[in-house]
Amino acid sequence: MERLLHAVLAVSRELELPVVLRRIVTTAMELVDARYGALGVLDDDGSALEEFIPLGLSTQEYEDLAGSEFPHGRGLLGHLIHHPEPLRVADLPHHPDSVGFPAGHPPMRTLLGVAISVRGRIYGNLYLCDRRDGERFDDHDEAVVTALAGAAGIAIENARLFERTRSSAEHFQRLLLPTLPDLAPFGAAAVYRPATAPGHHLGGDWYDALVLPDGSCAAIIGDVVGHDLTAAAAMAQIRNMLRALLYDRRTPPSLVLHRLDHTLHAITEAPVTTACLARLERQGDGWRLLWSAAGHLPPLVVTADGHALYLEAEPGIPLGVDEALPRPDHTRALAAGDTVLMFTDGLVEHPRRPLDTCLDELAALAAAHSALPLDELCRLLADRHPGAGHDDLALLAVRPPPAAARS
Repeated sequence: MERLLHAVLAVSRELELPVVLRRIVTTAMELVDARYGALGVLDDDGSALEEFIPLGLSTQEYEDLAGSEFPHGRGLLGHLIHHPEPLRVADLPHHPDSVGFPAGHPPMRTLLGVAISVRGRIYGNLYLCDRRDGERFDDHDEAVVTALAGAAGIAIENARLFERTRSSAEHFQRLLLPTLPDLAPFGAAAVYRPATAPGHHLGGDWYDALVLPDGSCAAIIGDVVGHDLTAAAAMAQIRNMLRALLYDRRTPPSLVLHRLDHTLHAITEAPVTTACLARLERQGDGWRLLWSAAGHLPPLVVTADGHALYLEAEPGIPLGVDEALPRPDHTRALAAGDTVLMFTDGLVEHPRRPLDTCLDELAALAAAHSALPLDELCRLLADRHPGAGHDDLALLAVRPPPAAARS
């Protein structure tokens, strides 16, 4: 009973459905000391297997089965699908329903099968083969695995509810993020990716870009501390405030961030936030980048000929810390074809790797693909980023038009 209790707790503490399903199989195998285990997930109408998760096979046994289709629910598996009562078989090879084993399948002698139900509906079947001591599965094994199957149904339902909640939360976050407007004559693209870590799928990363009345282009990247609805709501509030401050008048980015910080202190309880605000504006016949940061990572400039440079400068302090401290502005001339990349730390942070190493890898990746269209470049960097993926990430790319393209 103590082992069963620990098994139930082990299954119940997982939230990701694929992890839950594998945990159910491994836990059942441990409880009855089975050599092989599998979980067959039924299709929508409950008549055949939609997914089959086998465990316990050696590397060689997996290789011997390479190219074989997973079971569809015929033979003994089909018997359990259509008759979802616990099933024990003492001699698999000679059972009249034992058919459909592919070439290379390891020999198996005994079977214990138990159905798993979720909210009164059969979700799938748990199969265990061959106790390691060579004995048949007995009444005790059946009782223990049946009890585990009851807890497994609850764990599966919890994981499915978690997936639905996460999906709704991610949809909510994406609704809060802007669809980039037409920024012509500037080019722009952006990507947002939720975190993969359980409990971190909702976050406070955001991006924004807009053409200002004077013809310059404002670009913003930011990260509200936290991974919950509070962070997401604060992100939307801060983004809208910043848009209003930007559009009100032409002021240096440092002053805009100062006014934003003052407003946040005065009328909100927003969490600490990092941000980088930049403006691409005319400079003679070319362009320049004017930016200021609030504790955020520096922008990355990627040239058309494949060079990448971080704009290292005084990063300032995050919003929500001390509005009295000054915020410096920084400038850099931009050449035709230069791309300004702004991103959040989820793109480059990894718990087991130095930040500088990850930043160097990102720069090299961006430089090697500088000729890509901006939307493709953003997707590639988001797909192949050096970060751990445990945090959400946002990435914004902006490119000024050729010097001759005046509005």
